[in-house]
Amino acid sequence: MLIILAFIILFHLAAAILLFVATIHNAWWVVSAPGRDVIYSDLWYTCNSTCNPVENSHTKDAAYLQAVQATMILATILCCVSFFIFILQLFRIKQGERFIFTAIIQILASVCVMIAASIYTAENASFHVVGLKNGSYGSSYIVAWVSFPMTLISGLMYLVLRKRK
Repeated sequence: MLIILAFIILFHLAAAILLFVATIHNAWWVVSAPGRDVIYSDLWYTCNSTCNPVENSHTKDAAYLQAVQATMILATILCCVSFFIFILQLFRIKQGERFIFTAIIQILASVCVMIAASIYTAENASFHVVGLKNGSYGSSYIVAWVSFPMTLISGLMYLVLRKRK
């Protein structure tokens, strides 16, 4: 049982680390034009040698970008909160009970990641300036999609997990 518990904790921590990387790292969109520096764009900044805020990210026309920002931050917070609740429930709930509250919060985190990545996929061409339209998805975008099934599986594991001696 101790090995399973350690695996679940490590899996949850790996999902949280992936969420932090996907939210913070600046490689959601990558443009590498021949003969020029590689330009990275994330949810907040566009960077090559210097970083500038994403154009019009503060306007109502870019509300979908703000939705992606908010849901990725919310997913990261929910994942961390569910880990702390799991640790609390590990010592507080009775033997034989399930970690339902932890599972619900973790599944909500996975839904937030799915919403953020889906919105970014659908709307990415509309908030890039003309010079950035000929790019491709970057590593942070891929990490966000990888963290979705990891948080979902982690939440499902908490649904199945029962407290034992």
